[in-house]
This record gives sequence, C-alpha cells and structure tokens, in this order.
Amino acid sequence: MERDSLGELPVPADAYWGVHTARALENFQASGIPLAAHPCLIRALATVKRAAARANGEVGALEPDIARAIEAACQAIEVGRHHQEFCVDVIQGGAGTSTNMNANEVIANLALEHVGFDRGRYDVVSPLDHVNRCQSTNDVYPTALRLAVGTALGELLAELGPLADAFEAKGTEFAHVVKVGRTQLQDAVPMTLGQEFTAFAVTLAEDTARLRESLPLLHEISLGATAIGTGITAEPGYAEAAVRHLAAFTGLSLKPAADLVEATSDTGVLLLVSGLLKRLAVKLSKICNDLRLLSSGPQNCLGEIALPPRQAGSSIMPGKVNPVIPEMVNQISYAVAGADVSITMAAENGQLQLNAFEPLIGHLLLTSIQWLTRGCTALRTHCVAGITAHEEHLARQAARSVGSVTALTPHIGCTAAATIAKQALATGTDLVDLVVQAGLLDREQATGLLTPVPRNSVSPAGG
Repeated sequence: MERDSLGELPVPADAYWGVHTARALENFQASGIPLAAHPCLIRALATVKRAAARANGEVGALEPDIARAIEAACQAIEVGRHHQEFCVDVIQGGAGTSTNMNANEVIANLALEHVGFDRGRYDVVSPLDHVNRCQSTNDVYPTALRLAVGTALGELLAELGPLADAFEAKGTEFAHVVKVGRTQLQDAVPMTLGQEFTAFAVTLAEDTARLRESLPLLHEISLGATAIGTGITAEPGYAEAAVRHLAAFTGLSLKPAADLVEATSDTGVLLLVSGLLKRLAVKLSKICNDLRLLSSGPQNCLGEIALPPRQAGSSIMPGKVNPVIPEMVNQISYAVAGADVSITMAAENGQLQLNAFEPLIGHLLLTSIQWLTRGCTALRTHCVAGITAHEEHLARQAARSVGSVTALTPHIGCTAAATIAKQALATGTDLVDLVVQAGLLDREQATGLLTPVPRNSVSPAGG
C-alpha cells in the first residue's frame, strides 16, 4: 500500500511505479496506448531527470549519494531498460503531471535499489522531494517533449534523404524516356519520365531542408522555469546548471528560453513542426497519387510505369495487383493532416500560463513522425526502387500527342500548328509525318523540336 494526499492505494509488489501512477492508470484509459509506445520520450525524460539530479547535487540541493543514485537510475532508462514501467496512457489530464510522476516514481525506486533499499522507501529517496527537486511537470515535460521530437525528426530525416535519392536515381534511369506531360488530367506538352521523377526528388529535398531548419528551434527549453516560469522552488544556480548538464548529456546546443513565463505556456515550435509534417505528408500523398495514376491499368488506363508487385490484389480476380505501398502512404498522410488539426486546436486552447493539452500534442507529433518515417522506408524499398517504365507505350503516346505541337509554334506559326493538331486527332497520324507531308519542316528538324530537352538545373541536394 502506498499513500498520497488523497489516501491509500495498492501497488503491485513487482512494479517500479507507485501510487500516483496507480491513480493515473485508474483515471486515464482513453487510448490504451502507454507512454512506453514512445521510447524517445521515455529516454528524454530520463535524460532531463539526470541533468536535474546532477545540477541539484552541484548546487547542494541533493546529497551527493542520492544525486548519484538518481543519475544511475536515469542512465538505466536511457539505454532502454524498464521502459515497460512507463504505463500511463498517453492521453491524460493534468498537462503531463501523470507522465512526470510515473517517471519520478520509477526513477526513485530504481535509485533505492541502487543504494540497497527496498522499493517504496521514499524516506530515503523520494519521487517528489528528491527526483523532482527544483522541478515541475511544467518545465520537465515540455523540455523532454522537445528533445524527443528532435530525436524523432532526426530519424525521419535519415529516411527522407534516401527516399529523395531513390527518386533522383529513377530520374537518371528514365532520362531518355519521352512521354506526354499532363495538366488537369489532359494531354499537355512532351517531357521525359526522368524529369517527372527528378521533380519528386526535388520537392522532397525542399521538405528535408525545412525540417532541418526547425531543429534549432526545439533546442530552446524552459528547464528551471518550474510551475509557471517564475522559477519558484528552484535553488539559485540550478536552472543554469541543469541546462548546461542537459546540453552536455545530449550533445545539443540547448539554451534557456528568453522569457520563461512565455515559454511555459507557448507551444509555437510544436505547432510549427506539425505544420511542416503536414506539408511533407501532403507532398508524399500527391507523389503517391501520381504513382498510382501513372501505373493505373495496366492495360486499360495510363499504364506508363509498373510498380513492383507486392501481394495479390483480389480475393476474386486472379492476377490482379494493387498499388498497396502508395495506398498505405496515402493513409499515413491523411492521418498526419488530421493530427495537425488536433494539434492546432490543442495549441489554441491552452489557457493563461500553461497548455494543459501537451500530452495530446506530444503523442500526435511523435506518432506522425514515426508513421512518416516508416512510410518513407516502405515507399523507397518496396516501391520506388523497383519501378520500371513501359517505354514502347510511352513512345507511341508521345509520337501521336497533339500537345507536342506546341513545340512547333515558334517555327511554323500558331495557325499551321492548330491545323496539324486537328489532322493528328482526326487521323491518328504521327505529328512528324504530318509536318513533313505539309512541307513545313524536314524530318530531322521536326524530330528535334518534338524531343524534350531536360532543363532542370537544380539538384535535390540544393532544394
């Protein structure tokens, strides 16, 4: 039995968490998803608590042996141990208080074992008086969340770059394949399939750059602000020491927010990251829509490219294969866009000196990043790498496309070009043959003008 200000509750004998976590388990059962589903957040919490313990030992707020025991407990969590003890639901009231208390209790009990005491001996190492010394949920949780989001973004960027490279490689492979471009789903002017795939690479490289630009903004933290930014209950020198040690532990250029009261209530950087994730998701979804269209058929639609077959596409139609990987990425993108709406509402509804809804913001951000990371990996390895072109089909379409006549207008005039286009539509004759028959150009001139020349000068790396 453990006691808090509300009374007693039973705690499992083999648990490292305590009474505050037990109450949270009773109160919050919305999603069924535990904190442990976000290991980067658990590791970040442990690192923040380790920096706090080091700072508290330095300024004399904790006895050295207690500070060392807490640090040892945090390091065990940082390397991946005991994550199953972080069992509180990700959707919770209290602005993350239950998350902070779950961490405090697990760390306290691990520290107790480190110094040779039984779990629950909070007179020796207390979750509140020792592990949470000079801290509040309101500076610990936002700081840990920003570290976790930064870590997760690093993992996403590590997959987004190779995906852009895969599209660029296809751009090179298909550089010689002439096809008909399309606007508003209608035939337009000629281009190469390589140009189409290179454009996919460039647009993803632009999003890579935007996401990288957001990382330094996540490094402005509020550790030391305590409850509302005034630093109440924090010892003199603690805030500076805590930020310094956290920077050393993480290897990041962390700095305290310019105004800790503002930083305690502000979720602007999280809103920014969410918007960037939505932007990426929309672009990925557009690319996947294009891949599905270009591969549609394969006999009775566009059928310009073939996606690698991944699984049988029907329980009733033999031989049918569906574009399942782009379809999966589409759905990830829809979820990320929906999450951005929820994050926007949560950010806007934080009242006065604190946003109570950061648990939702954090869960949705980390889930969106995780899903996008996995989606990028699957799209690259299971789809883009194996795409092939139906070159003969594309060549036939390009030769007969009346949109290609646009390239001739500077040389034969708009009136003659319109006449040629009408004849091509009516007879199905190749444009080159019609132009030569009309005596407007010789075959070499017409062929050269109707062959698209790549004009891209921007590489994906420079996006």
